[in-house]
Formats: sequence, structure tokens, C-alpha cells
Amino acid sequence: MVDMLGGRFLLTCGGAWVEAEAVLQNKVVALYFASTRCAPSRDFTPLLSDFYAELVEQACPPAPLAVVFVSADCSAQEMEDFLLQLPDTWLALPFHDPYRHELKTRYHITATPKLVILKPSGEVITNKGRKQIQERGRACFQDWVEAAEVFQNFSG
Repeated sequence: MVDMLGGRFLLTCGGAWVEAEAVLQNKVVALYFASTRCAPSRDFTPLLSDFYAELVEQACPPAPLAVVFVSADCSAQEMEDFLLQLPDTWLALPFHDPYRHELKTRYHITATPKLVILKPSGEVITNKGRKQIQERGRACFQDWVEAAEVFQNFSG
């Protein structure tokens, strides 16, 4: 992710700006492509939020996971409305950052919601993160950690 997002700033859903390189280093990264107008996005978001809370906010030690929201909304206002529903510690690519479109193209996003799970290098672990969470719950995270080949000390 450092190669892909190096030098960029991300917005936390709580409103702070953070350097992508610093907050994504040594983490499994979940790119969450979603839209406020999309009913499946609205349905999946609470499930993803609970998944994240169990692994990161409530776990000790917290899991090496970062969620980056990539908006498929039609306006900055729609994106801001959607951000209010997300955990404060999630990250978001700013609406006006043209890299949003590049990421959609790179990961072949044709419908939302889509959850693409990446190694710290940016290499895809799976583009079926949503399906895996729905079917296996937090158990799928262990597979992601092992595929990332860096987090051998995490025990989910």
C-alpha cells in the first residue's frame, strides 16, 4: 500500500487527516467500495463495522487491519453523509482525489459494495472480502493474515 498510496493523505471518518504511509504500514488493508445510494452497501456496512470492531477495537492486541472507504457516491455531500455511519477510525480517500477512479479501475469495481483485501504491498489477497465475511465471519481474517505473509504473530 505504501507504493500505491505513498505521499497521499487520507481522511479518518472522525474528520482527521492522516498520512497513508504511516497508518497502513504493516496492516492488511480492506478497500471498501460503497455508496450511500446503494441498498446492499447500506446493508453490508453494519456487518463490516461489527467485524472491524471485534478484530480491532475490542481485541487485545488489535488486529493489523485498516479499512479504507473508497466512495462510489455521486457527490461529496453524499460521501460525507455515508462517512457519518462509519467507525471514526476507518479511513477514506477524499472525494475529490482522482485516485478513487484509478482504484476502481485497478480492482475492476463494477458494482458496490465491494471489499478488496490487500497485502501491505498492495497485492490482492481476495476481491471477495464481503462474501467471506458474510459466510465465515471473523474466521476469514486469519486466512488474510497468513496470506499477507507478515503477521505470523497474530492469533485471531
